[in-house]
Amino acid sequence: MRPADYQYKDPTKVQILQKAMESAKNYDTRLKRCVARTKKMASLSFEVTAPWRIRVGGHRGPESILLPAFDSLGMPYIPSASLRGVARAQAIREVMENTGKSWQKAVTDPLIVKHFGSLDADQKDQAGKVVFFDAYPTSGQCLTMDMANNIWSWKDDVPDYSPNPNPFLSLKEPTFVIGLGLITGCQDQNLLNQVKQWLVAGLANGAGSQVNTGYGQLLENRQKPLIQPFLEVEFALEGQLIHSYQKAGRWNEQKNRFDNGINQAEVRPTAFKSMLRYWFRVFALGVLSANDAQTWEGKIFGAINPTPSLGFLTIRILEGRILQKEAKDKKDKVGEMTGVMTLSFSSEAPQNREDLQTLLKNLTWLMFNLGGIGQGARRPCYSRQSRPYAPWWRGSSLYVESDPDPWGDSEDLTAQEFARLFKRRLREFYGALGIISGRSILHHQLRNVGAVNESNWHDVADQNCRIIITSGQERFSKPYALAQLHSDQFKLERRGERNYNGNLCGQVHGKVKPSPVWISHQEDFQIVTIFGAVASPRKDYLDSLQNKIQVFPLP
Repeated sequence: MRPADYQYKDPTKVQILQKAMESAKNYDTRLKRCVARTKKMASLSFEVTAPWRIRVGGHRGPESILLPAFDSLGMPYIPSASLRGVARAQAIREVMENTGKSWQKAVTDPLIVKHFGSLDADQKDQAGKVVFFDAYPTSGQCLTMDMANNIWSWKDDVPDYSPNPNPFLSLKEPTFVIGLGLITGCQDQNLLNQVKQWLVAGLANGAGSQVNTGYGQLLENRQKPLIQPFLEVEFALEGQLIHSYQKAGRWNEQKNRFDNGINQAEVRPTAFKSMLRYWFRVFALGVLSANDAQTWEGKIFGAINPTPSLGFLTIRILEGRILQKEAKDKKDKVGEMTGVMTLSFSSEAPQNREDLQTLLKNLTWLMFNLGGIGQGARRPCYSRQSRPYAPWWRGSSLYVESDPDPWGDSEDLTAQEFARLFKRRLREFYGALGIISGRSILHHQLRNVGAVNESNWHDVADQNCRIIITSGQERFSKPYALAQLHSDQFKLERRGERNYNGNLCGQVHGKVKPSPVWISHQEDFQIVTIFGAVASPRKDYLDSLQNKIQVFPLP
């Protein structure tokens, strides 16, 4: 254990977790015994598999690292109490749907009491009739490194950029053996079959933490989820990709520090949900008060503070694959990952979902057209292979691969046609936001969120923001808008060298600043978002762009 200000505390946490992950390779023998024991004791057993990750239960370990649930011998597992809770919750939800009862009344429904017991019931029904066994994975290889990163937090009613990567362990694509049995004296096989049905349905919706961001889904025989998505988008991502964590490098004795870590690419639904949340905050904060924007962000995407909320929206990624790893050599191809993003509603979503669905569909369209996802999301992917140093590809380009288009849009739009479509999508977003929030939203009456000057701006679509469509000649393997951003015209002189302006391109040294400029590249034009565009150097960059079509603020 080290003090909180220990210089190498965070890299040491990563090393501890990597050692734990490597030791999991020796778990297989013990896990096979646990699985065999479950099958022998249970009257009914079956397998479920997670298409992505799961983290159930757990506690804090060394250096306050979040750990998943381990049994007394250190084996990862799902406790029987968790399985019972999933099955019972699913049963209660079905009773509510079939009878119209509230949760409080459904809990005491005779059907629930008969299967799960109740202290207030008759003596024969006080104990549950079905026994749940602890569920173990079939292999220890599923124990892997994971990472959560709270990049944005609220400070003085505006979002504050402060990345806080937190490494932990979770189980990736595990297969669990589930065992059920009947209590002594009970021979009713129908009870067992009914509870299995509830449990399978409940596990398909998710178990453990972060079920709305892709974690915890467990499917029997690769079944399809019971809750159908309201939007499916096949996508491809090119460039620097999405990363799950950074593998710690070796200790450098001469420099007395760890060498740079190696990013581990992974198709993560958490990244898509975080980006949707970001763009919701950008546009909502421009027309709603900070309190209303924060409240509705928490309701839709989930929150811990000020009011705990699971969130209305569930995002999952199907068939996520890495087609090409990120370039290690200048001759390597660009990194690429693909998958299918699905949006569906959680059990917390209101019954009337039409306006909420309209808001989220249009928000997703905006996300796909305003930037990328993962490292380098604010820049379109471009080649650096002619340069003598890595990385050989920079930026992130997100493409819709669905056919037909999920939003019913035509292909190969001109800049003018795209501008009209962009404005329509944004108006529909604002209209739905006004209805669900109960606020009168006039999109031409934008807020002015905080002071704007050379070194200060906020990532908010307010009076100071501009979104334009522009086109021009590509230079140095960069699309026009990016080449202009990186041109000598906007560089600063430092120590005899021309460097990028941190108040325009962002900076990583000293106080870290994300760039106030987002650039997304279409085939014939770019969409450029500029926060704080009324002050230089951002205003100078905006003025320098040619063939401009303004799409925000709306007329």
